[in-house]
Amino acid sequence: MNLIFVGDVIGRPGRKLLKKYLPALKKELNCDFAVVNGENSASGFGITDNVYKELIGCGADAVTGGNHTWDRPEAFSRADEWDRFVRPANYPPGAPGAGCRSFDTPKGKVLVVSLLGRVFMDPYDDPFRTFDAIYEKYSDHTIIVDFHAEATSEKNAFGLYADGRAFLIAGTHTHVQTNDLRLLPSGSVYVTDAGMCGSLDSVIGMEKGMSLNRFLACGGKKFEVEKRGRMVFNGLSAQTGDGGCPPSFSLIKIIDGEGDF
Repeated sequence: MNLIFVGDVIGRPGRKLLKKYLPALKKELNCDFAVVNGENSASGFGITDNVYKELIGCGADAVTGGNHTWDRPEAFSRADEWDRFVRPANYPPGAPGAGCRSFDTPKGKVLVVSLLGRVFMDPYDDPFRTFDAIYEKYSDHTIIVDFHAEATSEKNAFGLYADGRAFLIAGTHTHVQTNDLRLLPSGSVYVTDAGMCGSLDSVIGMEKGMSLNRFLACGGKKFEVEKRGRMVFNGLSAQTGDGGCPPSFSLIKIIDGEGDF
């Protein structure tokens, strides 16, 4: 099975990059299933119905959330309707939408799981034990986990905890692609952060002047998405092993030229 995982899509620039590159990548890599993190896809914060449909139209087979999932009230009210949206599974009971979803592909069943870390984040339910409960029900699936967390230590720990159970464990949230894509000891493909789709010449996708003012003056205007300069499309591809062959995997990093997005 050939899989693509795309890092956090940041606002309109990220959506344009997704439209420009994901269909071609799916064709080039003979992709069976693509997961896109969409929690920053609506003006940098949250997701709306129109944006969700746009991501699906760009080729996302599943869209995952994160700590900004409910930033838009529309997402909270529409999550039950979005059949390819996966919000964090360790939200409290009663949250709308689904924290994991099963999908049928010609190569077998895929389960997409979204989990929130707790270090330097809001203290939601334990993501480790939440995964245990999910795995008990779906151990026959090829499992993809989007682990949305701030601390690299927590991401590393979860990777080793789920090693051999989830096929692909991709960290998201920090928007900087890490250089540690690897096969874990029990066979899971792991990366601490898949990166982002957005402005390379920015502060993790946000307009640099506003971001710098937060550090220099401890305040300022609300963050806005950076729409100028070089853009970057980040993600990874992974192929499940077959006939005794180990899985294969590689990072995806495409730098787009100067332009106004």
